[in-house]
Amino acid sequence: MSPSARSLEMIRKLVSFDTTSRNSNLEIIQFIRDYLASHGVESRLVHDEAGKKANLYATLGPQDKPGIALSGHTDVVPIDGQEWSSDPWKVVERDGKLYGRGTCDMKSFVAIALAMVPDFLAQPLATPIHLLFSYDEEVGCVGVRHLIEQLKQLPVRPASVIVGEPTDMKVIVAHKGKKSVRCRVRGFECHSSLAPRGVNSIEYAAELIAYLNRMGRRLAAEGPFDPSYDVAHSTVHTGVIQGGTALNIVPKDCHFDFEFRYLTGVDPEALFAELKRFAETQLIPAMRKVAPDTGISWEDLSSFPGLDMPEEADLVVLAKSLAGANAVQKVAFGTEAGLFQQAGMPTIICGPGSIDQAHKPNEFVSLEQVALCEAFLGRLIKRAATRAEA
Repeated sequence: MSPSARSLEMIRKLVSFDTTSRNSNLEIIQFIRDYLASHGVESRLVHDEAGKKANLYATLGPQDKPGIALSGHTDVVPIDGQEWSSDPWKVVERDGKLYGRGTCDMKSFVAIALAMVPDFLAQPLATPIHLLFSYDEEVGCVGVRHLIEQLKQLPVRPASVIVGEPTDMKVIVAHKGKKSVRCRVRGFECHSSLAPRGVNSIEYAAELIAYLNRMGRRLAAEGPFDPSYDVAHSTVHTGVIQGGTALNIVPKDCHFDFEFRYLTGVDPEALFAELKRFAETQLIPAMRKVAPDTGISWEDLSSFPGLDMPEEADLVVLAKSLAGANAVQKVAFGTEAGLFQQAGMPTIICGPGSIDQAHKPNEFVSLEQVALCEAFLGRLIKRAATRAEA
């Protein structure tokens, strides 16, 4: 099974845009807008507040009916500090694989959907196909939230969504939710020889991190559990810590970042509240006995809801048919899918490539996966041409 030249050309084109999340994505969005316009398809752009980034929304087929959205993000993670064997922004084909930043996560899906626009338009579609491309997914599913708010105001919006994140073209019906937080500890500095007269921000941060670690061990031991996930329980993780200036100074400031990745039915706010109670009842009083100006503060970094679709849902049944699959799976990594479902649009995840390759140097997608995605969308074309999906 070999992919089409059109899809390969479009993958090369999209990868050539450096859409690292810190950069603007307007160049790639304008390219997509102009490409669709060349096929007679109008696009709606939803910009960020600064006007430097945009989501794109377009409809193929009837404009007055709900349909199925094909959704993907245009941003990619940085290449900083990674050792690539080739230019990350130029697709290299080698040993049946396409190498380049975003080939897996997730420009190949976007490219294949775009390459197949003429095929969709060649059919008298009973079900419209919506194209929904976002920005800043990699930094907390930021951009798509603005687009979803716009969709809520439209007289017609997608009835369901297929998010093309890399799943080896397997149908994914659930993923965990995430809440990430930055904790700032403000201590009181002094010479380390007089340490008891100071408030060591690093040590108090360490007590909070140790408490988080105990919470994580408790969840691993007591659950709840869902064996459909590779990690069957909710997790707690601390990934960044910074503080202190010199060994002979009791540190005044320290901050650390942590996250909860939680199963359906687990309340991340309750976990967060438990940690804050520990800080407020056990740590802050002790800190302020030494120096009343000390304290602990919190800053939300990002969050997204989990996805949880019943296997008997119409969209899941359709996706299994399109993928030729008999079963569905769940994944630990997060996507925009939970936000779509939260907004009332049933959503599944199915796209080319493996999450094992995402975010790595020498990221790749196999030619076989590209071809399988083309076959999936080809079946969707036939379905959309013959049936109206409500």
